[in-house]
Amino acid sequence: MKTFLKAAVAAATFALAGAASAQAEQVKVGFSPEAYPPFYQQDASGNWGGWEVEIVKAICEDQKLDCVLTPIPWDGLIPALKAKKIDAIMNSMSITDERKKEIDFSDKYYNTPTAIVGAKDQKFDATPEGLKGKILGVQVSTVHAAYAKKHFGDSASEIKEYQTQDEANQDLAAGRIDATQADAIALDAFLKSDEGKACCDMKGDVAPDLEVLGPGVGAGVRKGDTELKDKINAGIKDIRANGKYAEITKKYFDFDVYGDDAQSN
Repeated sequence: MKTFLKAAVAAATFALAGAASAQAEQVKVGFSPEAYPPFYQQDASGNWGGWEVEIVKAICEDQKLDCVLTPIPWDGLIPALKAKKIDAIMNSMSITDERKKEIDFSDKYYNTPTAIVGAKDQKFDATPEGLKGKILGVQVSTVHAAYAKKHFGDSASEIKEYQTQDEANQDLAAGRIDATQADAIALDAFLKSDEGKACCDMKGDVAPDLEVLGPGVGAGVRKGDTELKDKINAGIKDIRANGKYAEITKKYFDFDVYGDDAQSN
């Protein structure tokens, strides 16, 4: 994990859409260089792929944008956007009222449940009662951290924050925490790994909280950048309508990840 993180951060940018025409508008798309399968994952050659990477590429190609993936640590993404070091964030960032105080968002491009996994030898559910006395790991500066503090802060013995979700997963596998909360699909990918299979199982989805979890995942843009936001919205609409979104999704999932507007991750 640490090795590829260092390699990813050392590289200035990753070309997403290949050689672009001179007329194409370059857009630096910020992402946190950490494994978050199946949304972001890195192959043996160090290239980034995954469902979200393909969706970003499809939106950019549709709108004739020269998009370049630009690695930024997760908790630095919004500051980097505001400082104009990047132009957009497309990294499974949930649309929330709190974040909308600092940045604008496109329409959603996916919306999946939030879940909790824990050690197989512990029987509990994803409720305040089930997590009573447990150590719950979450990624810092995420809706999961905010949700855990709001709903489990009075019941869990500790809410431990990590820089990456992978670090929380590793501590769960090692028995240093009892559970972790994240996007249900990302946690499912962990449970399918050799390490996840050996240690843990799904405890269930958390109760909905639209105020904290938001209506879905969207692209973050700077306040007032309506031109880029409109292009991203048009791209999302186009790939949903022309079948490209479904084509990409079928490669990774056997269900609809676009979701409804009632629950977010």
